[in-house]
Amino acid sequence: MSSWKRNVWILFVCQFLVLGAMTMIMPFLPLYLQELGVAGKEVSIWAGFIFGANFFTAFLFSPFWGRMADRHGRKLMILRSGFGMAVVIILTGFATGPVSLLLLRLLNGVISGFIPASIALVATNTPKKHVGYALGTLNSGAVAGAICGPLFGGIMAESFGFRMIFNITGVCILIAAIVVLMFVKEESIPTSQKEKTNAVQDFKRVTGNSPILSLFVVGFLIQFALLGMNPLIPLFVQKLTDGQNVALFAGIAPSVMGFANMIVSPKLGKLGDQKGSQNVLYYTLIGAAAFSIPQAFVVDLWQLIALRFMLGLCIGGLLPSVNSLIKKLAPEGMESRTYGFSNSAVYLGNMLGPVIGGWLASMAGTRALFLFGGAILLINVVFVKWKVLPELGRQNKPYYQAKEAFH
Repeated sequence: MSSWKRNVWILFVCQFLVLGAMTMIMPFLPLYLQELGVAGKEVSIWAGFIFGANFFTAFLFSPFWGRMADRHGRKLMILRSGFGMAVVIILTGFATGPVSLLLLRLLNGVISGFIPASIALVATNTPKKHVGYALGTLNSGAVAGAICGPLFGGIMAESFGFRMIFNITGVCILIAAIVVLMFVKEESIPTSQKEKTNAVQDFKRVTGNSPILSLFVVGFLIQFALLGMNPLIPLFVQKLTDGQNVALFAGIAPSVMGFANMIVSPKLGKLGDQKGSQNVLYYTLIGAAAFSIPQAFVVDLWQLIALRFMLGLCIGGLLPSVNSLIKKLAPEGMESRTYGFSNSAVYLGNMLGPVIGGWLASMAGTRALFLFGGAILLINVVFVKWKVLPELGRQNKPYYQAKEAFH
């Protein structure tokens, strides 16, 4: 097996471990807060802050770690994040109250970046004609972990308690970091750069290729729309089932979407390599909008589950296509910094989506979320059609030929 394929499949397994471990603990943070002595309405307030804390610091520090990756290597950043998160999450199991839990979540966001660094390593160490397939496969591993994590977490919470879940999570991430250390080989290692730049200068250089800034906007809108809908799905399921077996069906609804995403991501990535990632992005965005809006009008649970499955098939072509295009457009030697800024845009969507979605649901009801999310995705379709695609069409072809020859 060639080196790039071996890296893809090893990181596929590692991303499964990391996302599976992280999602083992996320659903139980409110319950863990109750165990720490928080009660009443304060649980919801603290849970909101603690959930968003990780994304907030990750949003701030992602460009910095991208710069470090361009200077010292992407594998080093994976190891830095893996070993660092393992320690912090194990310590989270020893939190003494909501303040210490919040501080540890903030610290976890500072040192996080296992998934973005893995994407950057695969993107920069894979031949151009296979980048879409490689990133789609990597996305499948992450999604598979996100599907299995809550299930395993629920089983272990019943058997061992919440604190033990954090220890198990930390150990899983530690194992993933050790596997990367031993088996992942970075072929394209950045040369040490003497030039010292700051984040503002880096951003100006990265966005000098105009489609890149537009792709940051696309990534933000994707996460803003999807994360605005997802957190309140259990409440909607509760209404559709009259309160019967809510936990079971609330788990099925996101799981079918993730399962569809996992199946289709590599196939859409390969299609992007053949027909253009921008085309896959455009048509899957249309599909995502088309399957989001009808969810506001479902009257039976099976209708919601069917539409969530179809939405998952479309989601598999969104962020992997954005990442594939960013790889092709990033300035030479600044690939990781470009991904750093892109990840900041995604983290911003992760933060703002649930906040705006929760506010909207309180004002207009849960069904309005699907209309809102679908409208944002439609705006994204128009933005890609009239902004991103023309900008990509105007790119300088000799630049791409020279870049391909360099690789």
